[in-house]
Amino acid sequence: MRYLSTLGYSTEWLDALRAAVPGLDVQQITADKASDVPDEVWARVDVLHTSTVFPEPAVASRLRWVQLDTSGIDHVRESPQWASPVQITTIGGISPVPLAEYVMFGVLGLAHRLPAMLDVQATRRWPSASVRWEKFLPARIDGATMVILGYGRLGREIGRLAQAHGMSVVGVTRTARLRTPDELALLADFGRSGEGSAEVEVVGPERLHEVLGRADYLVVVLPLTAETRGAVGPEAVAALKPGAYVINAARGGIVDEAALLEALRSGAVAGALLDVFDDEPLPPDSPWWSEPHAFVTPHVAGLAPRYYEQVLEIVVGNLRRFADGAPLHNLVDRVLGY
Repeated sequence: MRYLSTLGYSTEWLDALRAAVPGLDVQQITADKASDVPDEVWARVDVLHTSTVFPEPAVASRLRWVQLDTSGIDHVRESPQWASPVQITTIGGISPVPLAEYVMFGVLGLAHRLPAMLDVQATRRWPSASVRWEKFLPARIDGATMVILGYGRLGREIGRLAQAHGMSVVGVTRTARLRTPDELALLADFGRSGEGSAEVEVVGPERLHEVLGRADYLVVVLPLTAETRGAVGPEAVAALKPGAYVINAARGGIVDEAALLEALRSGAVAGALLDVFDDEPLPPDSPWWSEPHAFVTPHVAGLAPRYYEQVLEIVVGNLRRFADGAPLHNLVDRVLGY
């Protein structure tokens, strides 16, 4: 079985892969586009490990499986392999713990007025007692309601941490139900959402506006598909409970940025933490850089400290399943788009 990586994994990582899957023919050609790989190499590849490099099916006639080095697949839908019968899998499941921690960093930072505190530090002026009470009295976390739009692996881990802080959690899913144990068994998951999580309320998208009216915190962790694009549009933003906070750690295009910015400036929305945007990299003249009620971070919520170790575990497990003819973990559903 011939495996090709177009990425930049270290020699140690590739050697660990060889040791874990004896007999695997491992090759790595760091590439930015398909033409960077010789046609004679493509003709021999059975398994491709890549992020954005996809050959034409006719050039890679032996290719049977693409292991993405990404969790999202919105960039793959325009690739030549999308319409092919080749299996596509992701590295989903690596980010739940750090991403959930990022979300709670946002909840705590927004609730405790961190943007305003940073402004005070920058000015080097100690505010009076009355100003401190006026500007820095924290918003409520214990007893608040968090609505999580997208209650899969990421959403469950976020919900677990939110519950640990005394929050009520409402999950919004496409099916209005939690995944079954059999469905979860087909997903890689380095999260801890099964450890002592309390039950949560789960609703379908038809009830989104209803539950937004109860949301003290809205957290968006949906995959970007044709159905989810614009899911948090002007009507959804208007449906939010007055004074709510919005955290988007999903993809740009799901939240209507113009509607959210207007709501922030009017005071209808109290604050936002945004890790993703319609236009990335975020241009220097974007109003988000100077919006006083928003945190802006550069698409970092899903960075995982044990990334390479966990990717290796997913790839090795899937290579063994592939050799045995067993179902692969994190298999992309081309109909659902994720």
